[in-house]
Amino acid sequence: MKYQVCSRCIMDTSDPEIKFDSAGVCNHCHRYDERALVELKHGPQGQKELADLVETIKADGKDKSYDCVIGVSGGVDSTMVAYKVKQMGLRPLAIHFDNGWNSELAVSNIEKTMKKLGIDLYTYVIDWNEFRDIQLSFIRAGVANIEAPTDHAIGALLYKMASKYGVKYLISGGNLETEGVMPSSWLYDNKDWKHIKGLHRIFGKVKLKTFPHYGLLHMVYFVFFRGIKFVKVLNYAPYNKNEAMELFRREFDWVPYAGKHYESIFTKFYQAYILPKKFGYDKRRPHLSSLILSGQMTRDEALKELAMPLYRADELVRDKEYVLKKFGLSEMEFDRIMSEKPKSYKEYPSNRRIFENLNKGFLGMIKRFAAGQRK
Repeated sequence: MKYQVCSRCIMDTSDPEIKFDSAGVCNHCHRYDERALVELKHGPQGQKELADLVETIKADGKDKSYDCVIGVSGGVDSTMVAYKVKQMGLRPLAIHFDNGWNSELAVSNIEKTMKKLGIDLYTYVIDWNEFRDIQLSFIRAGVANIEAPTDHAIGALLYKMASKYGVKYLISGGNLETEGVMPSSWLYDNKDWKHIKGLHRIFGKVKLKTFPHYGLLHMVYFVFFRGIKFVKVLNYAPYNKNEAMELFRREFDWVPYAGKHYESIFTKFYQAYILPKKFGYDKRRPHLSSLILSGQMTRDEALKELAMPLYRADELVRDKEYVLKKFGLSEMEFDRIMSEKPKSYKEYPSNRRIFENLNKGFLGMIKRFAAGQRK
């Protein structure tokens, strides 16, 4: 494919499935516009829907310890969710998944925010030997979605804690305005436990005894039998990332990070080094494109930010040394892995065909039900 950059956002042909119209506008832009009409509920009708939803959550949570569950990472989106649910008078339980890669700044941001808001915090600390082994399995497999084990475990933990406390509402930080663009060709679905388990069976050495997980049947149980739904509250009002960070600085003495999801040391190294060097993926492109499409940044501003180096040389040396030491990897072995040809998730066990064939049917129904969008 001849190299091309979208004329409206900054997505380019590093997404092998990207398509452009006659004006040079990409499919991600068109898809964002379509989703915005459905998902963004900024008007009076949306406010009424949100008010009705809040009353439903309160009524369902009456006489329970909590009426909703939220996940917190110390990042902007999850901090805004915590702020919003308290504004709405809800009684959340905050869940933090500690996978061993938290920066000190992330821990500080979480603790200060939860204390100031008066939110109970439960931190799940993963067994490091298990988690190290499963992450190394993904690195050695040569696939791009190395963060799938973390994302899967977070989802499993949220479902299980909601079920434990009889809570039906998981308030999510997912939103269209800051995360509306992400090429599906880059990353495989982290809900596929068969893929995660199968890949680990090939490359792993440690038996997974405590790793939080869920399969398709678990999903059916949580969604249909327990009635657990994901709610994206940030789509109900304009959500500006810079304004949110300024609010958090004033209210919580919150300190910003250098990039999206950089509250995790490994995520920073993964997004700023592994993905661009081995796979040619720069996640700043979809992140900045989302901000362009939501009117929070101009295309020229995004291009200037994209031109900045992903890493300062001294930071890269420091982070690489830390990550390899924590993994127990030699620099020679890591560099050999990085030099190997990338592999597709399709080369490993998965439920890909089930997910693809049922996505518009049964799984699609599960997703809509879980999101509170019965159609």
